Amino acid sequence: MIKKAIIPAAGLGTRVLPASKSVPKEMLNIVDKPAIHYIVEEAVKAGITDILIITNRGKGVIEDYFDHSFELEAALAKSGKSEILDELIGIPEMANIYYIRQKETRGLGDAVLRAKEFVGNDPFAVLYGDDVIVGETPAIKELIDAYEQYSKCVVGIKEVTKEQVLKYCSLAVEKIDDTTYNVLDMIEKPKESEILSLFAILGRCVLTSDIFGILENTPLGAGGELQLTDAMRTKTLKDGMIGVDFSGTRYDMGNKLGMMKASVEVALSHKEIGQEFKEYLKEIAKKL
Repeated sequence: MIKKAIIPAAGLGTRVLPASKSVPKEMLNIVDKPAIHYIVEEAVKAGITDILIITNRGKGVIEDYFDHSFELEAALAKSGKSEILDELIGIPEMANIYYIRQKETRGLGDAVLRAKEFVGNDPFAVLYGDDVIVGETPAIKELIDAYEQYSKCVVGIKEVTKEQVLKYCSLAVEKIDDTTYNVLDMIEKPKESEILSLFAILGRCVLTSDIFGILENTPLGAGGELQLTDAMRTKTLKDGMIGVDFSGTRYDMGNKLGMMKASVEVALSHKEIGQEFKEYLKEIAKKL
């Protein structure tokens, strides 16, 4: 059973400026919880107990969020607000959460490489800090199940537009069943002539510890950065890889439109405001 996960959260958030100038994009709210809360919650629901968050300078607020706030907790206890108090107390207890800084932003592969000592020889999950995935079954649990079935590394995949493939990556795949594929090859940020398919890796991976040795011997790739996709391609060509078309809805929290979609759709199902918000949207829609 996979018990360790890493969450790379060291990106600069340039696509959501100016909001991310003072607030890390991982801490931007979806209704009443920051984006990274949903990601940690997904990992915990999948049975993960130990989480390493890769941060950088200016993101100490993430550590504060997953810690106790004794003054606030005392004030809530004094005022008898037991329900919200219990919720706040539960946040630091979600998992064993650790932190390490990526001192220089050198790409996702470099961020993952920072986790080498934390992971040891264990298989581990990677949940990208930009990607919130909401669904009945945790997306990373679907990948973990596939890892246990096939004994191969696993990536979360979706079909996207050609424009998105050019920004993400492209995979050569062979269908196994409705949601599972053999991944045969991949390329990071392909040129139009290099597109293998419209399937791309979106936000989730399950990897084995040998990926660190591969990363250490992978040259810098697109953007002059160490690309995790390049290392995973080496692993794929050697040992094969599985792709899982996960069932949840993925929101790109490094993108302004993605942030708005997440807020609207989560608000519609929110236990406190869902019905009232739905009525509000109906009124707004009449004016469009």
